[in-house]
Amino acid sequence: MGALPTRHHLVVRITHWVNALALFIMIGSGLRIFNSYPAFARKAETFCCYPFAGHRIPAWLTFGGWLAGARRWHFAAMWLLVANGLVYVTLGLACGRFRRLLPIRTREVFADMLAALTGRLRHDDLTRYNAVQKLSYAGILATGAVIVASGLAIWKPVQFSALTHLFGGYEAARYVHFFAMAAIVFFLVIHVAMALLVPKALRAMISGR
Repeated sequence: MGALPTRHHLVVRITHWVNALALFIMIGSGLRIFNSYPAFARKAETFCCYPFAGHRIPAWLTFGGWLAGARRWHFAAMWLLVANGLVYVTLGLACGRFRRLLPIRTREVFADMLAALTGRLRHDDLTRYNAVQKLSYAGILATGAVIVASGLAIWKPVQFSALTHLFGGYEAARYVHFFAMAAIVFFLVIHVAMALLVPKALRAMISGR
């Protein structure tokens, strides 16, 4: 039996798992930071559209122990995520990896979504993305850019005042940052579930083949 074809380059696999670690730390520490004041407005101010203001995230979902500890972890993981993301994006552009995400056709997205829900979506060729995967991966790349930009806007609202203004102010930027995180968590849940349903995809991300 011949050797299995290479599915993922070594650098792609390394950046994938580094991203997973960085996201785990950032999500947990970010929730701990949020718990220090569980609302999107500054103290003594109000901001609409969050019905759970004042209610803390369960402690077991957070990371960092306390506010200062969570901030240290969050900013450390932030630089790791950004540096790792730049390597991944550079490789994707240089190798043409992102070209596999296009085109994204609405008709194909709905067809593949229906096939997935009815158990008829095929996974024979892991070198090709189906339409739902294309939409999901393109969407998570865009969400990653939004969460980094909104994070900068709330981290340094004076130094990045133009960026903060672009998001509609500090409170709105914090709102965007939180729900971009929620979108990433939703993606991760689906991503892990699909990896468990298609074990050879998980093996390919570990061994490359």
